[in-house]
Amino acid sequence: MSLIPSFFGGRRSNIFDPFSLDVWDPFEGFPIATTIANPPSSVRETSAFANARIDWKETPQAHVFKVDVPGIKKEEVKVEVEEGGILQISGERSKEQEEKNDQWHRMERSSGKFVRRFRLPENVKMGEIKAAMENGVLTVTVPKEEEKKPEVKAIDISG
Repeated sequence: MSLIPSFFGGRRSNIFDPFSLDVWDPFEGFPIATTIANPPSSVRETSAFANARIDWKETPQAHVFKVDVPGIKKEEVKVEVEEGGILQISGERSKEQEEKNDQWHRMERSSGKFVRRFRLPENVKMGEIKAAMENGVLTVTVPKEEEKKPEVKAIDISG
């Protein structure tokens, strides 16, 4: 039972629940204010997914990219190398089909597309790039060429 249902538009959120993000919007119903202060859920979902989190680390042997893409199948992700040494990682998560009889109580999982691009250094082996997906994490490994150490030649000193 809500303490003040008329102020909160009859929502069933618990104000004492620290994980509930349902807050009262005093501008609810005003189209311009709603769009700016509280964008539509489709925009929030797309932007949340578009910002796929990526870690890029360099080891002595390779550059390693780790991408968090939970709930995406490997068929829904593409890893490409474009001309000029640009690594492009992209994917799409489709929104679940809604049945007419379904009643949603909360929809928090994001959907949409993402594209991330990285300029690779010149010392990589473009033909040996590998990608693997495990537990919602895509790992792209870009091997590095071995550093050519300058040849040191000993010179005899006469004298």
